Amino acid sequence: MNVRQLLRSLSRFERTLWICSLIVVTVSFLLTPTPSYLSLAASLIGVTALIFIAKGYVVGQVLIVIFAVFYGVISFLFRYYGEMITYLCMSAPMAIASIVAWSRHPYADTAEVSVSRATKKQLCLALLLTAAVTVAFYFILRALHTANLTFSTISVATSFLASSLTLLRDPHYAAAYAANDIVLIVLWILAAVTDIGYLPMIFCFLMFLFNDSYAFFNWKRIKKRQTEDALPTQ
Repeated sequence: MNVRQLLRSLSRFERTLWICSLIVVTVSFLLTPTPSYLSLAASLIGVTALIFIAKGYVVGQVLIVIFAVFYGVISFLFRYYGEMITYLCMSAPMAIASIVAWSRHPYADTAEVSVSRATKKQLCLALLLTAAVTVAFYFILRALHTANLTFSTISVATSFLASSLTLLRDPHYAAAYAANDIVLIVLWILAAVTDIGYLPMIFCFLMFLFNDSYAFFNWKRIKKRQTEDALPTQ
């Protein structure tokens, strides 16, 4: 799909959600006394990525890789080392792995990914790995004197679980990311108290929350449709 086809594939609601997300992020940037163009760029890329991921399009994962790089730099500047390490060393590689996995599992001859569901074994493994990674990161982040250590550690847990479910093409990835969005909203509120220039990041993840909430329900709908299409006709 080219850019025009991608945009035309969005429903009226999806197009409205995307445009509103762009407007909210941009307005928050314009109202900030000390605006950060890096934060604005990251936010615009991020909300654009999520609307296409909600559609099950691989291009959304490509944009997430770009977002992860921008976000990693922003996190480093505020000493949110947990966020920096999480996005550069985990989210970006997982997004790249998802690009490969999604590309190998298209639905029929469409740009849409074939939605799956994690098995009990896969889910248990994902939860065990999440627990192990969280514990390890806690000590790493504490050694680095990471700002707001508790919330940063929780963010690692929710982000790793969400990335794992994304790789497995499970609709519940969006619910995990929604939980991560709430944690990140808190983190960047704390950051904005120190530097109001980070205000756009608050609104970025607020819009992420709306987009991920929609993605959860849309992926459920896609899964139902794909399952019904696979049933033999009478």
